[in-house]
Amino acid sequence: MNVETTDEGIRAVDAAKNAVTVETTGWTPVPTGPSLDDALGALDVDGPHSPEEVVSGAVEELGFPPAFAPVRDVDTGEVFDLGTDTGPLSIPDGSYVLRVKSRVHAYVRFDGPATVEKPRYERLRLSFPDRAVVTVGFSTSLRDETDVVTVPETPAGVAAALSAFPAGHRTATADRSFATMRGPPPRVEFGESVSVPASVREERRDAEAVVVVPDDLRHLFVVASLAHYLGARVVTEAGADPRIETPEATHSLPPFPAFQDAVGSLLERVFHLDCVVREAGPHGSGLTAAAVVDELGLDADWLYAATPAERFEAYRGVAFESVADRFPEWHLSMSVDPRYEYVPTLSHVLANIPHVRLAESTALPESEWLDTSLEDFYRAGPGDTASVDLVRPDLGPGRTHGWLADGVPIDAFKTLPEAYENRAAYRDADGEAITVVAVLNDGDMREEHDEVADHYRRRAEALNLDVSLHEHLTVEELASVFETGTDLVHYVGHCERDGLRCADGYLSASSLSASNAQTFFLNACGSYHEGIELIRKGSVAGGVTFNEVLDSQAATVGTMFARLMVNGYCIERALDKSRRRIMTGKDYAVVGDGTHVLTQSDDIVGSDIELERIDDDRLSVKVFMGAPWITGSHFRTYIQEGERTHLIGSTVEYEADESTVREFLSIADRPVLFDGSLRWSDSVADLL
Repeated sequence: MNVETTDEGIRAVDAAKNAVTVETTGWTPVPTGPSLDDALGALDVDGPHSPEEVVSGAVEELGFPPAFAPVRDVDTGEVFDLGTDTGPLSIPDGSYVLRVKSRVHAYVRFDGPATVEKPRYERLRLSFPDRAVVTVGFSTSLRDETDVVTVPETPAGVAAALSAFPAGHRTATADRSFATMRGPPPRVEFGESVSVPASVREERRDAEAVVVVPDDLRHLFVVASLAHYLGARVVTEAGADPRIETPEATHSLPPFPAFQDAVGSLLERVFHLDCVVREAGPHGSGLTAAAVVDELGLDADWLYAATPAERFEAYRGVAFESVADRFPEWHLSMSVDPRYEYVPTLSHVLANIPHVRLAESTALPESEWLDTSLEDFYRAGPGDTASVDLVRPDLGPGRTHGWLADGVPIDAFKTLPEAYENRAAYRDADGEAITVVAVLNDGDMREEHDEVADHYRRRAEALNLDVSLHEHLTVEELASVFETGTDLVHYVGHCERDGLRCADGYLSASSLSASNAQTFFLNACGSYHEGIELIRKGSVAGGVTFNEVLDSQAATVGTMFARLMVNGYCIERALDKSRRRIMTGKDYAVVGDGTHVLTQSDDIVGSDIELERIDDDRLSVKVFMGAPWITGSHFRTYIQEGERTHLIGSTVEYEADESTVREFLSIADRPVLFDGSLRWSDSVADLL
């Protein structure tokens, strides 16, 4: 974590280049201030929340991003929270901690009296009647997988690895449903025998639940996410009937093909009910979905601190189906071919509790893929593009889908084990700028290139972006762009069988010594194979095309993608929203980890907004906040009245007058669906 003083205040940047700035008025550094560690320990919010870096100073006022930021009394635990009010809220004499939830968390230990206010759509302010000495701390949500579990390359060995994975959990209470309380599982390596480090054994809590499955990889992969979340021990038995055993009962699971649907349903039931039961704990936020606790007759006070096995038994006995529609659509399904080579990848993805399903697909005939009436509209490069044999995946439930298997799917990001393993290489750059390189290798596409560059520059100061522009690069020059290291390469040009077209030939990604571009967008005809090779060479994720694409449509996708990426959207969501703007959108896809986020959003998770006019002055406003890389958190929208919160992944709807909507649209750069067209918030505000 790098912490520095700037003209605005105190800026903290973590190893993945996520940042937060605490604005300061009248700041004077002092050697020591009130103890932040002691305060967090007294409130039982230490552990993963402990600040990594702290600074102390005398100050008149502090300013924070407009995020959820409760103030807690260190001695009593009482919470002071503005909710959706603007304040001012008076904080009496006493000792307090303010916590701002962001990609980089900020904490302030201070003594009252003080005032908290958040002018509508502006930053939150903490001010003091006289200069006060405070301690400001920062921590990151990043957690690297450091421990390694060694197991034999057998079904029993995989079961042993899955049994060790829950060591990453930071609590056994229903607070496990918070993303911050689910740390990464240990990494997996294959060896002759089982070897579990002492650190993993110490963190591995008692496993009251036991998942028993036949000794084959199909069952093990499918059950992995549920077993991990439950903290269950996994056991294989030859010819076993799959089941879940707890101290109270044994629950049978159906055989394939119903097995994976049953496992997925149980995962959603247990996780979502944990989200509402946690309201009985110290971190309740007033979730709108919490009403289902009483409707189902659950004793939240008892269940909150019960063991995962006890909660599982209680949840199994209620009619969850009657309230299932109160919860968000599941965030992510991963279709995986059950192979030993993919077992280590599970430790990278399970903390985000995806559905894990068997990768199944059918061939996709070209007649179904491409309406021949569109062929004349495609970008016609002078050469030919590399062909891609597409398949139609049998996708499970979920808003976003990943594919870790052979074949090239539509409607899912195609990932590789290397994508997750490569991520660690880009987490050693505390305080460095996010580097973006835009490359124009075809003069006919200058308009797209210029618009893309403009979007990156707009966010350059706020995100500490270092943007560089290049035109007509040679093979050697373009290779250097990928090899020397950057966070995003946005290539605008052509791609043919021999590679990306350059001023003096073609660059094949296979010729690179390594790809040190964290992410990329190859907005060129048929760039899929080059993108896959970049992942194998060291990248994490990128956007590619399957086929030839029309210049004008490529420009539409490219400019939208650039704007979304620098506004905190993960790469799959950014490309998905971009490709929906054109007729041939399915020609675009993501390779690598589609859940990867390059830059942070002002709201942590970028929102989608839909407006519909009700009458001359009233509009319906729908707001969706969700992303495949996070689940279990909650949010409030700026436009709502009242202090209730909503689970990430939910869509909430309001009615508001035009002036309120204009003000709402002014707070951030967001895509808005209005009059059947996807526009940007600033342009929509001008139309109202």
